[in-house]
Amino acid sequence: MKNKTAFSGILFIGLGLYFLAGQLEAPVLRLFQGWPALLAICGASLLGQAYSAREHQFIFPGFLLLGFGLELMLAAAFPSWPRGVNVFFLIMAIAFFASGRKQKSGAGFGALFLLLFAIATFSGRGQPLFSLVQAGLSSFLSFWPLGLVAVGVYLLWARRK
Repeated sequence: MKNKTAFSGILFIGLGLYFLAGQLEAPVLRLFQGWPALLAICGASLLGQAYSAREHQFIFPGFLLLGFGLELMLAAAFPSWPRGVNVFFLIMAIAFFASGRKQKSGAGFGALFLLLFAIATFSGRGQPLFSLVQAGLSSFLSFWPLGLVAVGVYLLWARRK
């Protein structure tokens, strides 16, 4: 970080409000207590740094931390809030799309995570297309971690050449 003023300023404001909310003990402020709020504060600090100092490499981690923190805070506060891995796929897609706007890369990964979000959201709801895909890939899905290992090994070896 070249100029840390935005990151430090937002971080101190967020931590000050976090500890003030703990001291006031108001029921409405309980939403802002716990480690998810700290994730959101750190993410907001990174986003402030990314946009104010034009250090766009902090957009992706900023959106991830802010999104995960907000999702966990809202899931704890509201019982009807959507939960599950599909929400995390959506947060990942948003982070890739947001960083892709400034860094001119990542849109493909954003589309992939958006597709995973759609599949995870609609596959268990009786949609005919997704049930066909799920039935056809059921044997493959039990070994999907091996596919990740294979892609990782390929990427490591392809870079060396």
